Amino acid sequence: MQEVKTTYLKTPIGIAKIIGDKNGIQSVSVLDDDAVSKDILNQKTPDCLRDCVIQLQEYFNGKRASFGLTVNPKGTPFQKKVWQSLLQIPYGKTRTYLQQSKALGDVKAIRAVASANGKNPLWIIIPCHRVIGSDGSSTGYAGGIWRKKWLLAHENPVKQQSLF
Repeated sequence: MQEVKTTYLKTPIGIAKIIGDKNGIQSVSVLDDDAVSKDILNQKTPDCLRDCVIQLQEYFNGKRASFGLTVNPKGTPFQKKVWQSLLQIPYGKTRTYLQQSKALGDVKAIRAVASANGKNPLWIIIPCHRVIGSDGSSTGYAGGIWRKKWLLAHENPVKQQSLF
């Protein structure tokens, strides 16, 4: 059995807690800045988590639109199917929960799909923040609505139009 490792990364919207082993990244969650001591932030990153840290840094620096990581999230077969569908939403784009349910083949499963999105263990890497309400609102996000809005703005910044 592989020894599970943990590391932390300071991001513009909180501390990313990264958990995984040689079989892949199991979870990436977000914590408030004051939830982790500075000592923990300064610890050496385990080798099996280094690529995840680098790719998250690139994402937040605007240099990465998709992730190339081995992931190993824990979930039911249905949850994994829903999380896989999230990977089909392009960087900078959004889908509604209804569109996601239709893409999965069952328009009536909208609540189950929304629930599975809420249990996504791989923050940002599996982009559940790209799913919005049918009215365009930023509903439902385990990391907090303000973080969801920040991530969507980060991926699709408003371009200043030229006046001339």
